[in-house]
Amino acid sequence: MWRIGDIEVDGPVVSGPMSGYTSRSYRDFMKPFGVAVSMTEMTSAVGIINSDEKTSDYVMFDRNYPTGLQLFGHSAEDMADAAVKSLQFNENIDFFDINMGCPVHKILRSGAGSVLMKDPKLCGEIVRQVKRRTDRPVTAKIRLGSDPNHMNYMDVIEELESAGADAITVHARTKDQNYSGYPHYDIIEGLQKEMSVPLIVSGNIYSMDDAIDAMDITGATGVMVARGGVGNPFLCRQIDEYYRTGRKLENPTVHQQIEWCIQLTDMLIGEKGEDCAIRKLRSIAPKFVSGCHRCREYRLRLATETVDRGHLVSILNEIDSRMGLEQINMDGRRTYYPVDLPSGE
Repeated sequence: MWRIGDIEVDGPVVSGPMSGYTSRSYRDFMKPFGVAVSMTEMTSAVGIINSDEKTSDYVMFDRNYPTGLQLFGHSAEDMADAAVKSLQFNENIDFFDINMGCPVHKILRSGAGSVLMKDPKLCGEIVRQVKRRTDRPVTAKIRLGSDPNHMNYMDVIEELESAGADAITVHARTKDQNYSGYPHYDIIEGLQKEMSVPLIVSGNIYSMDDAIDAMDITGATGVMVARGGVGNPFLCRQIDEYYRTGRKLENPTVHQQIEWCIQLTDMLIGEKGEDCAIRKLRSIAPKFVSGCHRCREYRLRLATETVDRGHLVSILNEIDSRMGLEQINMDGRRTYYPVDLPSGE
């Protein structure tokens, strides 16, 4: 058990924010697999201030389990104004997470995301103002720095801690690495011992062993599962079970993956309607059979041919009938990259 401010967190797994993926139904789907804390999709502070309809939808959710609204923006005043206004929409927001790590160009161009790390004092001021005006816990997500020659993560951490941040997520890559290459957990070895607040580590968590290695190296309190959990919800259960009991659960079968994919399909349709849900599932459903022997053709069909729920389920059932008893190969999942990589991890 650990805490984000006054919020008790029961387990190490944090579900990371991903644009276009971590909607309400996706978060609700992932929770029973051992997710202790969830983040919303990246949400524009300016969008909330201007009452943008799509942005406002990100803000609305029930208080079922600890959930943070992740904000991005370029000024402390905008972030604080957006946080205050979001609470007027939804008092169930448990905490705010400030995105200081997104490397995507359109976010950087607006002066948000990992650009903020160039000014550690501004990072601290954003956290300070959001906490003061909302009286809610505030966390932040950062990277190592801009590039190998400008890794100022400790300067940013010190400012965030001084401002009262309640937890800090460190994605162990630089901005210039984007989501490519391996994260440098070796650089932040033992970092939790140098911090006064919980450390959550992030980057390339695709298997239980990835999570164990990242947490052992850094001493982190929590581990963020983002892209590695899309199409592999059981990963969260494996991590959670290991840190509760020391047991290493076997990987799921293709049949289990098919059942979970259909469950998520129905939840997404319930939230967004069939047309919108199916568009999203064209990039999500193939990941449920990634790492499955002989499934390249099926992944392509799921990504390009799916037109409605019935068609999607018929393809999944065909896969199930052919190889339902096989186990998913986690190493195989690493070699498969999604049609469109979600940003925000």
